[in-house]
Formats: sequence, C-alpha cells, structure tokens
Amino acid sequence: MKLRLPFSMKTLRDDAVAGLVLGVQSVPDGLANGLLAGINPLYGLYGYLVGTFTGAVFTSSAFMAVQATGAMAMVIADVPAVHGAADSSRALFTLSILVGIFMLLAGFFKLGTVLRFVSNAVMVGFLNAVGVNIILGQLASLTGYEANGSNRVLRAIDTLLHPGELHLPTLFIGVTTIILIVLLERTRLGSMGMVVAVVITSAVAAGLGWDVAQLNHIAQVPNALPLPQLPVLGLVPVLLVPAVALAFVGLVQGAGISANYPNPDGSYPDPSRDFIGQGAANVACGIFQGMPVGGSLSATALGKTAGAKSRQALLIAALVMAVTILLFARLVGEVSMPALAGLLMLVGFRTISPDALQSVWRTGALQRAVLGATFVLTLIIPLQFAVLVGVALSVVLHTVSQSNQVTIKRREFDGQGNVVESDPPEVLPANEVVVLQPYGSLFFAAAPVFDLALPDIDETSRNSVVVLRLRGYSDLGTTFMDVLKRYAEGLGAVGSRLVIVSGDDRVLEQLAVTGVTDAVGPDGIYAGDERVGATVRRANDEAAAWVERNLETNGAAAEPSERSEG
Repeated sequence: MKLRLPFSMKTLRDDAVAGLVLGVQSVPDGLANGLLAGINPLYGLYGYLVGTFTGAVFTSSAFMAVQATGAMAMVIADVPAVHGAADSSRALFTLSILVGIFMLLAGFFKLGTVLRFVSNAVMVGFLNAVGVNIILGQLASLTGYEANGSNRVLRAIDTLLHPGELHLPTLFIGVTTIILIVLLERTRLGSMGMVVAVVITSAVAAGLGWDVAQLNHIAQVPNALPLPQLPVLGLVPVLLVPAVALAFVGLVQGAGISANYPNPDGSYPDPSRDFIGQGAANVACGIFQGMPVGGSLSATALGKTAGAKSRQALLIAALVMAVTILLFARLVGEVSMPALAGLLMLVGFRTISPDALQSVWRTGALQRAVLGATFVLTLIIPLQFAVLVGVALSVVLHTVSQSNQVTIKRREFDGQGNVVESDPPEVLPANEVVVLQPYGSLFFAAAPVFDLALPDIDETSRNSVVVLRLRGYSDLGTTFMDVLKRYAEGLGAVGSRLVIVSGDDRVLEQLAVTGVTDAVGPDGIYAGDERVGATVRRANDEAAAWVERNLETNGAAAEPSERSEG
C-alpha cells in the first residue's frame, strides 16, 4: 500500500489556512473529548494529534480528519478497565490498538458493505441518544456537583434535585462559555469562536482567582510529544467487546465521510482503504498514548469549510497541534474544566437531530420500535453493549423487512408475445396452468411468507399445473426447499403437479439434494438458459398439453389416483 504524502505549492496557502484553523480548534476539542471519555484529557489531545497525522497518510480520502468523536468517547466512558485501575492508562492504549486491529481487518477483508445492514433507525436512535448522554455526562463538570446514581439519567435527576449544592462560579464559567461560543460563531471568527470562547472564560476564571477546576488539576501537560508505550496483553480479553463496538462506531461514521466528500480529482474514496487508514491511526494512537479515534464528520467539514484543497491540510493541522503542545503546554493546562464541559454540552445538543428522529418516526411502527429501543438502551446501559444491541436490532429489522417484502405474481401470455402479470388465484382452479413469479429475497425467514402467498390447494384443484419461475435466485436454502417439497406433495395428492424453472446450477443442485426433484419428478425441473422467458414458455406449453391429455383421457379433472407421471 502506497503512503500518501503529497505536498503541493499550488494549494499550500489554502491548506495552511485550513490546517491552522483545524489544528487550533482541535486542541480544546481533543481535551474535551478526553474529558468526555472520563480519561486524562491529554490522551484525547494526543489521539487528535496522532490520529490526524496517521489518517492523512493512510486513508483513501483526502479530507477525512481521523479524530476522536463524541460517540466513541461515550463508549470509552463506559469501559471499566480504562477507569480507576493502576494500569488504566495502558488499558486505554491497549484498547486503541485493538480498535485499530479490528478496523484493519475490516479494511483488508473489504467489509465495508457489511455496514449497509445497519438500519437508519438504529443509527439515528443511537447518535441522538449519544447527544443526550453527552449533555447529561457533563453536568458534574458544568455545575461542580458530583451527583449520585447508577447511570447518567439518574445522576442528572439527582443534580436537579439539589440546586443548592451547585458551585456557582463553576456554573457561571460553563454557561458563559456556551453563550460565547454561540455568539462568536456568528461573527467572522466562525468555527474559531469555540476556541476564543474557551480561552476567554478560562482566563476570566484564572484572573478572578475563582476556585474553578482546571486541566492541570487532573493532568500535568508536559511540553513534550508523547513517547511510545507498550500494550498490556493481559487486558485483551476484557477489552475485546468494547474494541469491537468502538471499531464499529468509528467505521460507520467514517463511511459517511467517504460517501459524501469526494477527493480533489472528483473520485470518491474507497471505504475499505479508509478503514485501513483509520485502523493504522488507532494502532499509532495506542503506541503514542492516544485514545481511540475514527472519521470525524465535524472536523472533516471544518477543514473543507476553512478551504482545504488536499490532505496536506490535515498534516499541517497535526503540526499545529504538536507546536501547541511543545510551546504552550502551560497555557493549555490552565484551560477551565467547566469551559470544556460547556463546549461538550453544546456539541451534544447539536448532535440531536429532531428532523432525523421525526423522519424515522413517520416511517412505520417497526422503525419506531427499533428507534425507541435503541434510544432508550443507549441511555440506560453501557454504550459498548448498546452498540452491539443496535447491530443485532439492525439484523433483525433487515430480516423482518426482507421477509415481508416477498410477493408472488401470476404470469400469463396473451398470444402476441406479451407477458401480463396479475395476482395469483387464492385457490388453485382445476384444469389450468398457473405460472408464478416470486419477487423478493427467498431466504429462510421469507419462506413462511412465500408459503402463504401460494394458491391454496383443495379438492377442486385437480388436473392443474403450477409453474414456478425461480430465475435470478442462486441460493434458496433448506427451509425454502421444504416449502416447495410440501407444496409439490400437496399438488400430487389432488392429481396436479408442480413444475420448477431455474437457470442456476446451485439451485438445481439444492432441488436434487433436498428431495424436491424427486417430489416433482425428473420432468418437473426445467433448466433455463440465457434466453429470458423462453424456458418458462416451453414449460407453460408442455404443462397445458399435459392438462389437455388428462382431460381427453378422463373426460374431466383427473382423480388423485389417476395422476399422470408424464
């Protein structure tokens, strides 16, 4: 795989401006996401630095900023191994490496198409609940009150019930930061308003000597770049589940960037290559003391809005972060914690999308159920498990929706070469040929729906032929084959028969090994060819001739015992 390190003087000016904006903005944002994850905020900043640089080198996308995201930070906040233990820091770095390995595997095995099975209802429910979680999770830092409760919702309720215990200077700094960000973003500062707001409120708190928590109260910010750390292999078993969840969240968010931000030449990035780039970035973050990262839609959009023309804007942004750490470590350490909390609460609020929620809600009862279940679970259970439950709900939703989309149409030939489709008869009539064409996925869960859609068989359904056209299906499975076998036997019991048309060798093999071929007889299987419709017409004509022969022989509909084997 080629490294991507283009340097172009043609775009250097635009990229330098975009890189400066993104790099400066990433410093408080990285610290805030570290705070959101409940870890040393410095590890968030290191994750931004290393992730941005490594992602720029390895991803297929020229503009994807590989940084920590709010959703990933919230998952990390619910991983016990990275909080409180003596080796919790190294547990975090080990987690980053594991996330990177899973992302690399997804990229090398080109598993990007797997993400399309995650329903929009699940992702909307999850991301909006993450926004609520971000807001609730920062109440302690915003108010200075350490609430009691087993989850964020209960702790938020406890905070509301104890207004007299809030620390007013801390609350003032946090709320003022939110107000300033909103106001300054509407000026020419734009996205830089966030940085300016955090600087102003932090300076006010320090200048007035208020007892407000600062970054250096919980972590010493060295004026040096991070040194390599080794992972703790003994922690791998307990980190596997959160690593899978983090990799999944990061890749889903990154896939949205790949699909919406074309490269400078107009081509769209390769999602699998972007998976590899994000994986490499996480492995590097784990080695150099950074939290897990993924494709950040907000950071990517900021870079593009600021004028980025190539991936060198991301490299410049990483350089800006490195210079900030080396030259301004003391000032970074004086950043006010409630200011970061206010920034995060605003991010959480903006993550909530009423339009997306309303769109899914209007789609149908099933979508509403999945949306609601995902949203509630994300609020009350650890996010690493909520992610996996959401994936399971997506699979169930896909299975149910696909199985319910199976329909069967009757095909008739009008004598002028035209095919006319109509609904099949509810009950198979006597002395007729009924050609059926199924539509939809005929996998195991759809078999009962297909079975119910077939014409019923009763004592009047004699001397008829059902021609089932299975062109376009390559793997039907034993559950579907059982339906065909039972239907063929039911037809045979009243002197009728089933004929199957298929041009796929795999299906023909499945018909034979499951006993369907024996049930319909060797002349009941028609192997189609490249002439679309030719084989089913032949099967229809020969079935009509079979019906006529029986009528001429018996003078009426054949009795079950008189069924012709021809």
